Amino acid sequence: MNRIEGQIEERGYWGSKAEFLLAMAGNVVGLGNVWRFPYLCYRNGGGAFLIPYLVFVVTCGVPLFLLETAMGQYTQEGAITCWHHLCPLAEGIGYAGQLILLYNCMYTIILAWALFYLTFSFSSQLPWASCDNSWNTDKCLNLAERNLTLNRTMLIHSTPAATEFWERRVLSLSGGIEEIGKINWEILLCLIAMWIICYFCIWKGVKSTGKVVYFTATFPYVMLLALLIRGLTLHGALKGVVFNLYPEPARLSDPQVWMEAGTQIFFSYSVCFGTLISLGSYNQYNNNCYRDCLWLCLLNSATSLVAGFAVFSVLGFMANAQGVSIEEVAESGPGLAFIAYPQAVAMMPLPQLWAVCFFIMIILLGLDTQFVGMETIITSVMDMFPMVLRRAGRREMFVLLFCLTCFFGQLIMITEWGMYIFQLFDNYACNGACILFLSVFESLAMGWIFGAERLFDIIEDMTKSRPNYIFMLCWKYLTPLVSLVSFVYSVVETKPLTFNRWYVYPDWAHALGWLLALSSILLVPGWALGRMCSGKGTLKQRWHHLCSPDKNLPLTCKQRAKTTG
Repeated sequence: MNRIEGQIEERGYWGSKAEFLLAMAGNVVGLGNVWRFPYLCYRNGGGAFLIPYLVFVVTCGVPLFLLETAMGQYTQEGAITCWHHLCPLAEGIGYAGQLILLYNCMYTIILAWALFYLTFSFSSQLPWASCDNSWNTDKCLNLAERNLTLNRTMLIHSTPAATEFWERRVLSLSGGIEEIGKINWEILLCLIAMWIICYFCIWKGVKSTGKVVYFTATFPYVMLLALLIRGLTLHGALKGVVFNLYPEPARLSDPQVWMEAGTQIFFSYSVCFGTLISLGSYNQYNNNCYRDCLWLCLLNSATSLVAGFAVFSVLGFMANAQGVSIEEVAESGPGLAFIAYPQAVAMMPLPQLWAVCFFIMIILLGLDTQFVGMETIITSVMDMFPMVLRRAGRREMFVLLFCLTCFFGQLIMITEWGMYIFQLFDNYACNGACILFLSVFESLAMGWIFGAERLFDIIEDMTKSRPNYIFMLCWKYLTPLVSLVSFVYSVVETKPLTFNRWYVYPDWAHALGWLLALSSILLVPGWALGRMCSGKGTLKQRWHHLCSPDKNLPLTCKQRAKTTG
C-alpha cells in the first residue's frame, strides 16, 4: 500500500521465512548464552546441571515458546492486544511483559561498555593489559606479564590490571549508591551511538528489522566459531572444558541448582516477555510455527553448549598460565565479558585481533536482543492505537520519541553510581521471579480459560500438523506447577544484594528494588480485578465475558465445519 498522507498503513508481514527465523534466533540467542550459561554450568554441577536444564526445557521452555509464537501468528496482534482477543481477563500479563521489556532497555548500557572496549581493542597495547596508566593504583597487578609467578597472598593484596580498567576507567565507581558522581562522557558517546543504531534497525518495522537480522543474527556465530577454534588450540584449554562439564551428581539435591536452571531457560528462551508473540504476529497464518519452534529451541541450547566450550577453553588457558585454579578466574555476567575474558585475551598472541572478535560478538548478540525487544514494545503500542500511529511517518516519529525517552532515562547509568543502579534493575526489575510469576498465569490462562484443546486445534489448522500431547500436559499442569514452585522458592530464598562481595546495599535500595519487581507482578492480578470491578452485569456475567475469546478471530476448519453443519 502506498504511503498516502492520512491513510492507515497495513501492518505488514516478514519479507521471507528466513527473516522471521533470523529475527527469532537473534532474539533468543543473546548474551546469556555466552556469559551466564557456562558459569552456571560449572558452578551447579557441571554435566549434572544439564539434567535440571533439560527438565525445564521440556516442561517450560519449549511449551511456552510454541504457545506464544502460535498466539501471535493466530491473532496477528502484538503482545498486549493478543490477550484482549484471546482472554481479556489475562490482559495484565501483556502489560507486565512490556513493562519488564522496558526495564530491559536499560541493558543498552552493556552495548555502550562493549563499544568502549572495542575502540580500545585497536590500540597498540591493550590498556587493561598494563599497570602504566593514569587510572592504575599501587596495588595493580599485570597478569599478562610473562614469567609472572603468582601466590595466594599476591592475589589477595593486589588488583588485576583488567579489574582496575573496568572499575576505575570504564565505570569510575563511586563509594556506593548514595554517591552519584559525575558523568563519563566517553561512555555517553558510546551510548548515543548504540541508540542511533537501535533506532535505524527498527524505524521501518519488519521492513528494516527483517533486513538487519541477516547480519546481526549470523555474524556472531562467525565470531563465536573463531573464538572457539582459537580457544581449543590454547595450552590448558582441555582442562577448562572438562572442568566446565565435569559432573557432580550430588549438586542435584540443591534446590538452588534447579532454580537457576529454570531462570536461565526463561531468559534464554525469551518467554513471557511478549517478544515471541510480536515476532510471530508478522507471520502468514499458515506458517509452520510448530516446526520452527522446535528448531529454534534446539539452536538456542546448542549455542549455549558451544559458548561454554569457547569461554572455558580460554579460562582454562588463563588459569594454566597463572598457575591458579579455574575457580579463581571464572566469572559470570559483566565480570566475564569485561574482566576475565579481556584479561585472558591480553595473554594470547595477537591480543588485539581476539579482543576485536570478542567485543564485536558481544555487541551483536546484545544488539539483536535489544532492538527486537524494542520492536516488541513498538508493535504492542501501535496495535493498541492503529488509527493514530499506523499512518505515514507516525511510526518513525514514535520510535524516535521512544528511543529518546529511554536514552534520557538511562543517563543515570553513565554516572559513577551507574553500576549500582544497573545491578538494582538486573536483580529486581528484570529478575527471574517476575518472569516465573507471569509464566504461571500465562499457562493457566491459555491452558484452562482459553483451552489447551482449542489451542491444539488452532496450531493444527495453521501448521497442518498436530503437536505432541506432552504440550497439552505442560500447558495445563507441568508448566504452571514448576513455575509456581520456582517462584515461591526464589522469593523465599532472596538474599541481600551486594556488589563485589564488599558493598552491601542500604535498606532503601532494597525497598526500591522490590517496588520495581512488584510493578510488573501486581499488574496481572490488578488488571483482572480492575476489569471485574468495572464490568457490567452480574459477577458471573463479567467473568464469562472476560474469559471468552473475541468472536472475530479466524475460524479453524473444525469450527467452520460445525458452523456449516
